Formats: sequence, structure tokens, C-alpha cells
Amino acid sequence: MIRLALLRHGPTEWNRMGRIQGRSDIALDDQARLDLSALRLPGAWEKAELWSSPLARARDTATCLTGHPPQISDALIEMNWGRFEGQKGAELIEDPESGYRHIEDWGWDCCPPDGESPRMVSERLDPWLDGLTRDAVAVCHIGVMRVLLARAHGWDFTGPVPFRIKRNRLYILTLDESLSADPEPLRLIAREAGA
Repeated sequence: MIRLALLRHGPTEWNRMGRIQGRSDIALDDQARLDLSALRLPGAWEKAELWSSPLARARDTATCLTGHPPQISDALIEMNWGRFEGQKGAELIEDPESGYRHIEDWGWDCCPPDGESPRMVSERLDPWLDGLTRDAVAVCHIGVMRVLLARAHGWDFTGPVPFRIKRNRLYILTLDESLSADPEPLRLIAREAGA
């Protein structure tokens, strides 16, 4: 049995503007770096393997929290949002011609134009999950987290979402015959002064 903790990267300027980042390599903003440098992983998770998406916002989140660089896996890169990338979700949803939908209306096969569906993300994650040999923390993106949490909760991307992804929290999965999720995430811990 392997435990996997998922952590969303810190905020970027595009996050604060409501822009869809996808594969765009947008850096953490200064406030995110400052906030993350005051936090650390909780207890036993400090000894877990540390993994990250190749995108700078995830790599730098991992390094800010732990003081050392993570192992990188391309499997953890954000969902490809295709032609939606760089646009604001709030504006896309107002345009019925855009094809953009709320997450509750996706299903596993909803795919942005020239992008990637949740099913495609899930399939690319499987070999990485199968290769884990011990407990790990993965600093990644909301799209990746949605897919793994959907699998763990048995949710099919239709109807009410059974989880809410917040920043500075570890979402714990157990990898056994299937994925299961702990009922509540763990908060990151405030770093002691001088630590």
C-alpha cells in the first residue's frame, strides 16, 4: 500500500487574473514565493519522495516548501487546455459558441479544442502511479488533481463535485487495487522562525 499526497502549486499572476494556464509555463508570483517559504510539509510527509510537474510553478513550489529540488515527471504536467489556454474561464463560459463547460458537465471525454480530456490525463498518469514504490508527495496542478480525486471518489465529471481543491493542503490518496481518498486534506505547517 502506497500513500500519495497531492499538492497544488502556489498562485501565479494568471491564477489571480482567472486565466487558464494549462501547459503555459507561468512562474509563481512574488507573494506566492513569500507565503510558501513560511510553510513546510507536515510530519511524516517530509520523508516521502518529492515529485513535481516539469512546469516552473510546481517545481518552485516544491523547492520553496522543502529546500531541495523535486524529481520531475512529465506525467504530472497540467491538462492541455488547447485553444482555451491564456483565456479567462469566466469569459469563455459566457460565450455559448466557445464550447467551454463547467466541470460538472464535462464527463470523462470533454476535450478543449486541440487539448486533452480528463480520460487522456488519467491514462498518462497510470504508468507513473504504477512506478511508485513508496509514499510520495506530488506537487502538480488542479487538472491532474481533479482527475486523480475523481477516480478516488468514483466521480465521473458529471453532477456535483464531491471534493474541493484548496491551496496549501495535501490531498491524500491510497494506492492499492484502486485509488481511495482520505476524507479531509492535511494543511501545510507553518515553519518555525529561523528554520
